[in-house]
Amino acid sequence: MLRSDQIMGTVEMVQKENLDVRTVTMGINLLDCRAGTVKKTCKGVEKKINHYANNFVQKCDEIALKYGIPVVNKRISVTPAAMVGAGFEASDFVLLAKSLDKAAAKAGIDILGGFTAHVEKGMTKSDKAFINAIPEALKTTKRLCSSINIASSQKGINMDAVAMMGETIKNLAIETAESGGFGAAKFVVFCNQPGDNPFMAGAIHGVEEADVVLNVGVSGPGVIARSLRKIIKKKGRENLKLDDIAEEIKQITFRVTRCGELIGRQVSKELEVEFGVVDLSLAPTPKIGDSVGEILQILGVDDVGAPGSTAIVAMLNDAVKKGGIFASKAVGGLSGAFIPVMEDAVLADAVGKGALSLEKLEAMTCVCSVGLDMVPIPGDVSAATISAIIADEMAIGMVNNKTTAVRLIPVPGKKAGEIVSFGGLFGESPIMEVRNVNKSDRFVAWGGRIPAPIHSFKN
Repeated sequence: MLRSDQIMGTVEMVQKENLDVRTVTMGINLLDCRAGTVKKTCKGVEKKINHYANNFVQKCDEIALKYGIPVVNKRISVTPAAMVGAGFEASDFVLLAKSLDKAAAKAGIDILGGFTAHVEKGMTKSDKAFINAIPEALKTTKRLCSSINIASSQKGINMDAVAMMGETIKNLAIETAESGGFGAAKFVVFCNQPGDNPFMAGAIHGVEEADVVLNVGVSGPGVIARSLRKIIKKKGRENLKLDDIAEEIKQITFRVTRCGELIGRQVSKELEVEFGVVDLSLAPTPKIGDSVGEILQILGVDDVGAPGSTAIVAMLNDAVKKGGIFASKAVGGLSGAFIPVMEDAVLADAVGKGALSLEKLEAMTCVCSVGLDMVPIPGDVSAATISAIIADEMAIGMVNNKTTAVRLIPVPGKKAGEIVSFGGLFGESPIMEVRNVNKSDRFVAWGGRIPAPIHSFKN
């Protein structure tokens, strides 16, 4: 039973601490839309999405108004498009992308994810055609996001796909050079991609899911930051230990998760759609006071990237998971702390000061929820160097049996230290320096596969 002080505390979190439900994402299985021709398949895709999502945005807005908790984004994820269009040519996949974008626009949603392929062990001719279609597909659509899973703890790392990813990211940036390479911000490379992740750009509707499912992504770094400031002021820093701090984070995360669970289940009930999971991830925004980096500063590092940053992220990630898991019937997706450079004002500031390097950021990804996320890099960084950075991050995910991802944005015509801005939730940041460029080409050229670690043999 909720106490009155808990209710008032939640109201305060909404009004003063940037508490919101970051996203309600409707996952839709499109495998039954496959027809004899590309045209018929695209028509079936649009029809099914429009059938289930025709009043999705309206219901989300109504529930948000009723309970006084903002729902920032309404999104759709679909079955990996490479499966829906198995056998298509690259030009056919571009047509499918445009149909997905058209359906998203008609539904009034913000973003649609699932223009995706899973190639962690090998690639078919169709998979290669799909990957080749990505730059054109994202250039010619507005709401579409794309992802590729190229590694897993069970299958290893597909190094042939890793090499293609560097080229794909470079081509995406070049194709969208007029917008600062923004196309690359809509593309992410995964190891161990979950099938119930509601956050973009990596959301998909996994083949293991029911036909239509609602997943909720909650947030609240601003809530946690404000709460930590209050408890430190009230009890005094000298009277607190890190385990006390972890307990406070757990308590706040529990309340944030309950809000997400409430909204998700109500929307699910209204739409008569199965409720899936709550993703507990702390997803920051460029808004001041809504930063994961600020939490690190409160807990004792003057600039993010200073020694101790990785340890704090590890504690934060663990406390968020422990606090939220009891608050929801089903927890899934990524669930932990995000550290996207461009989307977190404090992280971006640390890059500008030179406190946060790419190498330190990579170390922090060993213990957070995602990986190298929304990282702008100089436009002249080679495709092979980008592929090598991806390979390193995939290895972290594979060996540690966790999800890791890479969303690098080579900004055409700009160098390290210059500013790039995409606005809105995508934010802005100084461009990060990439050291040792062009010194990994021979490694990337090997191709083949890095085998899965020995602990993957569990059956």
